[in-house]
Amino acid sequence: MGLFGNLFGGAAEAAGYRSMARQARGEKRAAKAGLASMERNRQKVINPYQNVSNLSALAKDLSGNLSNPFANLSVSTAAADIQAEQTDIALANTLDTIRATGGGAGGATALAQAALQGKQGVAATIEQQEVANEKMAAQGQQTLEQLQNAEQARVQGIQLDEGRRIQDADVAGKDYQFKAQERRDESTIKDLRLQRNNALAREYTGNTAAIGAAASAIRSIPI
Repeated sequence: MGLFGNLFGGAAEAAGYRSMARQARGEKRAAKAGLASMERNRQKVINPYQNVSNLSALAKDLSGNLSNPFANLSVSTAAADIQAEQTDIALANTLDTIRATGGGAGGATALAQAALQGKQGVAATIEQQEVANEKMAAQGQQTLEQLQNAEQARVQGIQLDEGRRIQDADVAGKDYQFKAQERRDESTIKDLRLQRNNALAREYTGNTAAIGAAASAIRSIPI
């Protein structure tokens, strides 16, 4: 190959290397622009607990629902009234009987006592039944209030648990979303950095090779 062949060959080789360097430079700039855009538009660090609220308001004091159903138990006077009324009737009937039969005072007294005892027994039975019924009603009311309070407490417990579950799910969702986006961004940034570094290396290699080719062509010129 002659002198001009060496010169033209060296120039063409240098031009090829310079073209490779220009292409690498363009890829480097594109990668750097992509990195700058990623850094500029990267998501902000979040606080996944930001919207967690205080659920204590759902817990209510149920003591105001409690009462003493035995506090106002009344004393039944109906039985005593019946007893007095029946006693008066019995005495009157006994006296009428004594007068009609011509009996003495002793017989009248005995009959009156017997009638009184019978009426007292009836009155006592009625009074015991009334007291027992009232006590059973009070016990039933007490049981009902206990069941109502227990049910209210159960419902409040469900509300608190569900409130906590929803808040925990919201926190976990935000945390997962943020971390997933971070992993995606980090992967993109890593690829762009690799592209930039590779392009930078090829640019350097192309420029160095172009300089070497031009120098080699110049050295081929005889002095």
